[in-house]
Amino acid sequence: MKKYTNRLRSMDCQSDDYLGSQPVPVERTHLIQVDSVQRWMEDLKLMTDCECMCVLQSKPISAEEDAQSDLILSSPHSAYGNLQLLLKRAWIISTELTRISQKLEKNRWQRVHGMTLRVNCHIRSMINECTSFTRNSSEEMHQIEKLLIEKCSEFTAVTERCIQTEDEQTLRSMKSYINEILTTIAQCFGQLIELVLTYEIQNLARQINSSDDIYIIESSTSGLFSLTQEGAQLCRIIAKEGGVIALFKICRQDCFRCLYPQTLRTLASICCVEEGIYQLEKADGILCLADILMDSTHSEATHAEAAAVIAQITSPQLSVSQHLSSFLENMEDIVTALVKLCQEASSGEVFLLASAALANITFFDTMACEMLLHLNAMKILLAACTDKQIVDTPYSRDQVVTILANMSVLDQCASEIIQGNGVQLLMEMLFERSSSGNSAEVAACERVQQKSAVTLARLSRDPEVAHAAIKLSCIPRLIELCRSPTERNNSDSVLVACLAALRRLAVMSPDGLEESDFQQLVKPRLVDSFLLCTNMEESFV
Repeated sequence: MKKYTNRLRSMDCQSDDYLGSQPVPVERTHLIQVDSVQRWMEDLKLMTDCECMCVLQSKPISAEEDAQSDLILSSPHSAYGNLQLLLKRAWIISTELTRISQKLEKNRWQRVHGMTLRVNCHIRSMINECTSFTRNSSEEMHQIEKLLIEKCSEFTAVTERCIQTEDEQTLRSMKSYINEILTTIAQCFGQLIELVLTYEIQNLARQINSSDDIYIIESSTSGLFSLTQEGAQLCRIIAKEGGVIALFKICRQDCFRCLYPQTLRTLASICCVEEGIYQLEKADGILCLADILMDSTHSEATHAEAAAVIAQITSPQLSVSQHLSSFLENMEDIVTALVKLCQEASSGEVFLLASAALANITFFDTMACEMLLHLNAMKILLAACTDKQIVDTPYSRDQVVTILANMSVLDQCASEIIQGNGVQLLMEMLFERSSSGNSAEVAACERVQQKSAVTLARLSRDPEVAHAAIKLSCIPRLIELCRSPTERNNSDSVLVACLAALRRLAVMSPDGLEESDFQQLVKPRLVDSFLLCTNMEESFV
């Protein structure tokens, strides 16, 4: 379950660390977010005896050995290993450049010079590694490598002169010059890393396109997926270099059906950036996804991963999603298949991905809500919420209540809610609390509370729904959420939604409120009640 909730919580990629043009600040990628001792042990082989490494790596032992290494480096597994080595080296260099910049600001010249020597060795080692990876590298790459080596040598020479003088005026002028060199090195370093990554990504995409060997394709796809986890910039490069088109080629061949889940998972990761979605549209990918979802012979895992791609490309956070013309053409088939997947889901993970896709689609186009009503989606979703094995986390309940909130604008929705015992469910969602205290889970709980209150406010225009809510004691709970900041986790959005729902229900049952509640929470303007509640102490409850 954890891997799916993590994927859903991080639909948008994080920015890259080692492709920026400036050396500061640098954040760690997920690749190195591990125990510090383990990180240190992994880095030892990269950080010790750099001078020796530079010499040894530049001298092939023999022609036969060199030819053999060509074969090894051309394998997809080795290509991915090369990239991981490069990413680790890039992180080390980025960190060193950042530290140099910090020490330079403090005028700690001896430390600056020592760190300059170290980063010089690392950059030369990286260039040797890049040369071994990219035997047919471009002229542009050679020019950047040459400039980078020149600037590193110049950097070392300048910092050495700095430790040999104590004249403040000379050091001030040198400091400005060093900053210029440091900026140039950072820019060249970023450009070189991007070129090498592009080269290797092109190789992985080429292997997928040209090979019929299922093991090579699986390994190349796995390599692309791992790279998508390193940030948005790598996803953009993969999309630009034909990765999306290559992956859809796999999804259109029955002989590779066993690779569909992994391939679709990779596509979902790439489509966290707009470039990925543009390439998906270009490859007629939405039709392909619709065909996969509608094909009952595919495994549930394949359907779930296809739903994850749909959830990604319809994310309200991506403006490009609104321009997917082919999605509207296939929306009915996709919505039908997703509703069926929710109904037949064998696990909470599958339900989460399918319901997330449906929730995003209800934002994507208002016609989707009418489709859902026609497909009895309300009944299916409400029934699923009674099964704690299927809807078992705040993340799943967040998707369900999002769909209910968006569907509640339809007049026909009220009768469906009553028949499916939906008011009781909405009341329970007002009590949603995080069991772990995890920040992402707490945020999901806030969204559940807010959207359940919004749904109640919208549906309470129907007297039958309003009376059912009053009978279930929704009014006291809404008052508690308004008056107690801890009950709503100090969320202003929950407060506004609860005030709106309370005012709607108060119209139907004014006697259900105490005079003080009416005077403070219902009678004033909503903004005045909001300000009163945000400044309210716990003792008022």
